[in-house]
Amino acid sequence: MTQAHVLLPKDGAPELLFVLLHGAGADPEQMRPLAEALHRQYPRAALVLLEGFEPFDAIPGGGAGFQWYSEQGDDTLKALRLSAAVPTLVALVRGWAEKLDLEWGRVALAGFSQGAILALEAMQQEEQLAGRVLAFGGAFAYWPQQAPQDVSIHLLHGKDDGELPYPALLNAARELMTLGADITADVVPHVGHELHPALIERAMEQLRTFIPARLWREAVLTAAEQDKNEPKH
Repeated sequence: MTQAHVLLPKDGAPELLFVLLHGAGADPEQMRPLAEALHRQYPRAALVLLEGFEPFDAIPGGGAGFQWYSEQGDDTLKALRLSAAVPTLVALVRGWAEKLDLEWGRVALAGFSQGAILALEAMQQEEQLAGRVLAFGGAFAYWPQQAPQDVSIHLLHGKDDGELPYPALLNAARELMTLGADITADVVPHVGHELHPALIERAMEQLRTFIPARLWREAVLTAAEQDKNEPKH
């Protein structure tokens, strides 16, 4: 069974849920700096730091960390394993949202490296899973075919990332924009493949300042309805 580190508000019911996914070969502690930043900014949020679904297999004899799926073998095998991991993640996220009585728009996924890849793929495969995604040092496993509806995607990447270079990610982000996605992409200089404090700080800023398109649409519709109902002189 997948383990989870859970942080809840000191009192009262949570108003938001963040599900955090670490990178391959790590464990939930890797996401602790992000969890702490989220807790400071959103003290009424629940934070669930999930543990990878299986032991890390890239080191002979295994390692101390975990992974969401094996990256051994060719690209076809890796893609199949990624797709197979999505339903398990979806069930866990929805289970926590139901337990905390939160609708999907109040749920956010945040992942680093392999965790980010899984989060992005989950949003491609499953509608109404989460209202936001924060992908640190990640990538799209497949070329995007559709824009997730009513989902804000924030891509955060180090410019010096040698493991998952940023140009491919930006190309995919541009494609998603043409498909109508609600997406931002930040590439931070002098940062490699790491959950760097500069990336976390930028993510907090995006969460504070970026207004999802669906809220703009709701505001426009509300204003139009009010204008229609106002008496004409």
